[in-house]
Formats: sequence, C-alpha cells, structure tokens
Amino acid sequence: MMDANPGRFTTICAARAPALGITPVLKPTTGGGGQGRTGETETMKKILSAVFATVLLAGMAGCSVAAPDAGHEAVWVEKPIIFGHGGVDPNPVQPGREFGALTSTAIDVNMLPQRVDMEFDDMMTSSGVPVNFHVVATFTITDPVKLVSKYGADTDEKGHWGFWLRTVDQPLRTAVRDAVKKRDMQEMAISQTAADAVGREVSAAAIQIVQQTGVPILFSAINVGRVNPPDAIKNQRIETAAQEQRAITEQQTKLAEDQRKAAEQSRAAADNAYREAMQLSPDQFLQLERIKMQRDVCAHGTTCTFFIGGGASPVIDVGRK
Repeated sequence: MMDANPGRFTTICAARAPALGITPVLKPTTGGGGQGRTGETETMKKILSAVFATVLLAGMAGCSVAAPDAGHEAVWVEKPIIFGHGGVDPNPVQPGREFGALTSTAIDVNMLPQRVDMEFDDMMTSSGVPVNFHVVATFTITDPVKLVSKYGADTDEKGHWGFWLRTVDQPLRTAVRDAVKKRDMQEMAISQTAADAVGREVSAAAIQIVQQTGVPILFSAINVGRVNPPDAIKNQRIETAAQEQRAITEQQTKLAEDQRKAAEQSRAAADNAYREAMQLSPDQFLQLERIKMQRDVCAHGTTCTFFIGGGASPVIDVGRK
C-alpha cells in the first residue's frame, strides 16, 4: 500500500516514534559469559521488534489516507503544525491508495467528462421577441493540481462546480446572449441551422474564456436545445397554420368546382349541338332524353309503367295541317 510514495510514509508516519515517547536504550552487560550475552541479545531483538511494530501501527493510525476511485485523482493539501510550509502537493494521487500526514487533506477531483446545464428564459432576439432555450456544455478537467491550487475543486449541494460559477458561468452566458441577439425569433425557433450556428459561436467563445482565465478544463461540446417562443406567439402560429390550411382547402374545393363547371358546360354544349343537328326544339330534346332514361330503367327485364303527360311538341306539327 506504500508503493505509490514510500518516502511520504517513511518520513511522516514512521518518524513519529519520538513523539510517542518510546526511546529504546541498550545497556551494556558485564560478566555472565558468552551464553548470558547471547540470551540478552535475543531478548533485546524481541523488544526492538515489538517497539518497531508499535511505532509502525501508531504511525499508520496517525496518517491521512487518499484512495481515489477509477476516473478520479486526489490532490494533497499539506497543513503542517510545526515544521514545513505546507501547500498543495504537485503530484496528484492516481487511483489506488496513498498515506499522508495526519494534518494533510486529500481533495478528490473527478476527471471524467462533466456536464453543465444552462437555462435561458426570455432571451431577446433581433426581432424583439423573447425566447426560452436550453444549453448543455460538456468538459473535462485537465490538471487537478492547478484546479485545486488556483480555482478550487469545491461543489455545492447540487453538485455544481464552484470554479464554474466563479470563473466560467457569466462570460459564457454573455457569449450565448450575443449569439442569439444576432438572429430573429422565427430563425431560432424553426431552423436547426441557426441553433447549430449559435452552438459554434459559443464554443469558440468558450475556448477564449478558458485561454483568458487559465482554468484547466477542455470543452468537448456545447449544444443548444429546443428554442421555445412565448405561449402567445405559439398560439398565433397555430392559428396562422390553421388559416393557411383552410385557405388551401378552399382553393382545392374551388378548383374542383371549376373543373366540374367546365365539364358540365362541355356536356351542355355537346347536347345542344346534337339537338340542333337533329332539328329538335328544346322540349322535343327533353322528351327524347326522358325516353332514353325510361329505356335504361326498363332494360333489365322488369315491368315498367310510366304516365307520360302532355305538353311536348310533336316532331311533325299535325295541328296546322
């Protein structure tokens, strides 16, 4: 367990023996011959072994432990009481386990990709209509030691990074506002191309923010979500769409009626041409059409009875001869 930094454990933990008040003393012996001296030597070895084990256990009990999980790193913040100047250890602790001084603190830093959600309400567009939308920023931390020493690795109760709120949040929100103000509501709400363009502009601004502030993060993506106009605008758009659809329906109905009118006119012209060719009066033509209808009705072998009224002009006017 001490392979990651054995010097730390030996220097800080094992050196605590004097502080425990345990000082082994070897007393010279006189007389007794070689056998007595051999027995005293064995006894002294056992005593020293017990003292060393006691010191080792006491030192381990008085140490801090850093045990970052996979995808995390730990940074030691040393706070000595008497000797040393303390500060941030420049060598982060990799996933595993490492011991430090009792007064040292191990700060865990998540090195996995991080996501920050940003909500924008009533963001004004170039057309003067406010919109609501959502922005998602994804980044990773590149230097945990620099983050802890200069910007802080603290998080609030909701898991929001303190350095983000102090350093990145406001400049990035300003960049989003500037990009949205260049476009009107119709473009932002309907065109996905406009949202993608805003995302590219904000990504370029985010890179400049990182370069200017020096915060050790690397943005991997900034995406603009669905843009929602106010409810009044959405209702008007729905009504406009309904009116446009109604106009299209009426236009199609008119076209159908015009086509039917043209067909009827063509049919009437053909019937009139036939009547004139047969030298029939309008009444005689109607009587002829009625006879055709009766013939068609009785063509299926059924018994038909018709009462034909007068009023039709005969083909040959016999009343005048």
